Amino acid sequence: MTPPTDPEPAPDDRAPAPPFPGAGATTGWSTRELAEMAGTTVNTVRHYHRIGLLDEPERLGNGYKQYRARHLARLVRIRRLRELGLPLTRVERLGDRPGTVADSLRVLDAELAAGIERLQRARAELAALLRDRTPIDVPAGFGPVAGRLGEADRALLAIYSTFYDERALGDIRRMIEAEPADLDREFDAVGPDTDEETRERLAERVARALAGHREAFPWLAEQGAHRTKPWSEVARTAARSLHDLYGEAQRDVLRRAVLHLYGEAAAGRPGDPRE
Repeated sequence: MTPPTDPEPAPDDRAPAPPFPGAGATTGWSTRELAEMAGTTVNTVRHYHRIGLLDEPERLGNGYKQYRARHLARLVRIRRLRELGLPLTRVERLGDRPGTVADSLRVLDAELAAGIERLQRARAELAALLRDRTPIDVPAGFGPVAGRLGEADRALLAIYSTFYDERALGDIRRMIEAEPADLDREFDAVGPDTDEETRERLAERVARALAGHREAFPWLAEQGAHRTKPWSEVARTAARSLHDLYGEAQRDVLRRAVLHLYGEAAAGRPGDPRE
């Protein structure tokens, strides 16, 4: 961080102006003159002295500093590297060897390229969010179906987006689009007072919807397909999320649906996003 500029330079930073052009040609520059020529501040020059980035100049008999061309060249070089984005700590380690400088600049270029790529991805996602009017609590591209999702569904979708790739998320969006809207509303309305008959009927509807998803998207049956994290981690996260986000009655409907779809052996096993 560049220290703040002092309102007045220290006494030894002052040097009298030459009485006529060329009179000071054999003398050096004061700290203020050096800073002005390099486009920086007096305090920055002093800071570079303190951290060993810029050599101290000679002094006249009266104590005034006398900077030479090598100091100005060094200061301009430091400023250029800082403007390119090189941290001071890395500038300190550079020295004056061309190979060392080139290596550091290549590293910096790679870091800048990665940063530009991150910014481009962020801009693309922002454009999609604005174009589709997607709420921030659902992944990009889910704007058209977000209104059909309850609070728990949206939270679960956000969690699933952390361990499914883009193709899988696109398929999940198509699954939501394919489900009858009244099925989502009916499932969201399930509560402790929902009777057995209603739970069983709803479970059968959910099972049919899940069966349709598995037929349309065969990768759902493949544990490693389109996941960005190990299956064991996905399964644990899904089970914990389902337990935390949905009520007991809703989980009961989902358990019944799994029984209808897979049979007794698979009960309670997380599968596709609605299981």
